[in-house]
Amino acid sequence: MKRFKLSALVIISIMSAGLLSACNQSTADTSADNDSSAVTGKLVLAGSSTVAPLAQEIGQRFEQEHPNVRVDVQTGGSSRGISDARSGLADIGMASRALKEDERDLTAHTIALDGICVILHADNPVESLSDDQVRAIYRGQLTNWNEVGGQDAPITVVNKAEGRSTLELFLHYYGMESTEVEASVVIGDNEQGIKTVSTNPASIGYVSIGAAEFAAEDGVSIKLLPMDGVAPTTQNVRNGSFPLSRPLNLITQGDVDGLSRTFIDYAQSSEVNDLITGLYFVPTQ
Repeated sequence: MKRFKLSALVIISIMSAGLLSACNQSTADTSADNDSSAVTGKLVLAGSSTVAPLAQEIGQRFEQEHPNVRVDVQTGGSSRGISDARSGLADIGMASRALKEDERDLTAHTIALDGICVILHADNPVESLSDDQVRAIYRGQLTNWNEVGGQDAPITVVNKAEGRSTLELFLHYYGMESTEVEASVVIGDNEQGIKTVSTNPASIGYVSIGAAEFAAEDGVSIKLLPMDGVAPTTQNVRNGSFPLSRPLNLITQGDVDGLSRTFIDYAQSSEVNDLITGLYFVPTQ
């Protein structure tokens, strides 16, 4: 009888030790999940040149908080972002526009807002253009600045390259087709557009309000034109009064989890609002 009691005590002790061990293991796992060093891997983001600088900034801060993660940001336009997200060439696509009807198989995660405005050289005396005048200029129907109250100089029309969401939104807003545009110069990203207009006093272009506002405040020789009497500012994008605005999106194949989900949640959090406003975009939080 004593031998039975002893055996029972041994079994109970072993079971208790096992339960304690399992408890300790569970605590350790939870602790590891909360540890930023436990988040590991590499993320590839590709697409919009408008979203890319913001994604780069967010990625660098994310890497600082998660030292075992690398975030690789590649540009190429919103079309590439959609394509690479759909094909799996990128973990996350970037698009500076909303998804189209034929892209509803994908999921958009908005991280900021932006507007698009027309820009001129700072020395151009023209202070505003109507929608009809902008259309006529881009269609080649108005070819000299003296036709819209400016100096006697031929207009240099700067247009965005195919595949750029800025082009798509510009054409949609003005009710134009790409084939109607009579462009003198075709550019890619916002930086190139700003540089082209700032070095040619007779040029006209259109770029992200955030990028243009930043450049103008930094002394670059451009001016931002109002639209329908509304000033092209990030504040007016924020309050919804500026007519031509857009979401800046991260694109995935449906809902995601793991590292992609962690990064998207971080990019949509108020923790990166300073990065968003620092690039003159508008936070969603």
